[in-house]
Amino acid sequence: MRIYKKVVIMYLNKCVRKVVAFLAETADNNAQNQEILRMISEMRLFDDNLMTLVFDKNILATELILNILLKRDDLKVLEVVAQREYKSSMPTGRSITIDIHAIDENKREYDVEVQRVDAGADVHRARFHSSMVDSRMLKAGQDFKEIRDSYVIFISENDVMGAGLPLYHIERTIQETGKMFGDGSHILYVNGSYKDDNDPVGRLMHDFRCVSSVDMFYPLLAEQVRHFKETEGGRKIMCKAVEDWAMGVAEEKAFEVRKGNAKRLIARGKLTLAEIAEDTELPLEVVEELANLQPV
Repeated sequence: MRIYKKVVIMYLNKCVRKVVAFLAETADNNAQNQEILRMISEMRLFDDNLMTLVFDKNILATELILNILLKRDDLKVLEVVAQREYKSSMPTGRSITIDIHAIDENKREYDVEVQRVDAGADVHRARFHSSMVDSRMLKAGQDFKEIRDSYVIFISENDVMGAGLPLYHIERTIQETGKMFGDGSHILYVNGSYKDDNDPVGRLMHDFRCVSSVDMFYPLLAEQVRHFKETEGGRKIMCKAVEDWAMGVAEEKAFEVRKGNAKRLIARGKLTLAEIAEDTELPLEVVEELANLQPV
């Protein structure tokens, strides 16, 4: 009987430990879910996770913002993809991920970048994005005159140009004559802090700053924001997007740590590059590139 009681007690203790562990994990998950829901409730169209879901494959919403920003009413979008990656043709070259990539009925291409941080709207980045978009327009044998117009549009939360204007159009001109160069390359900066409820651009930027859909001017954008922030199905999609984003950030940080370890091992010069790659769990080509960047 004593052996039986001992076995029962051991079994109960094991069950209690499992229950405690389960409750702790559940509490952690609940806390994590509540934190994610809090983050979602505070998101605006200036936040990547919400902006991506609202505009990805959303032709009507993309047409809306392009017509407003370009002061048109006839622009028709045929295709739109959020977070489209453009890889560099060089093995070690810089690639980009376009926030909103659109093509209209005349095959003109649009790269819309939504930036909360001023550094993300640096003028050199606009130049680089423009070149990356242009470089993919022509196939081998095509005449250069066949290249279509391209628009790189930076919607920045702050007035990065600093003149208090809603829009800043950057076009190439011939300095000696003052005439337009006319190469079809267009860059536009949008002042996200611009406020004027009587101006379509001002109303659009108001909507980009809004936390709640009920405060937005444009029903097309408000309905999308309401879906992803206020409905059960939409919030579920948003939660998954936030979790994936957090996982990506964690993986990126871990990758940078491994690269830092590889640099130190390269500097010591005691291991081969293949051994360093194995020890740091990095691809050999990444280690080779880091070695080439080391000062002589």
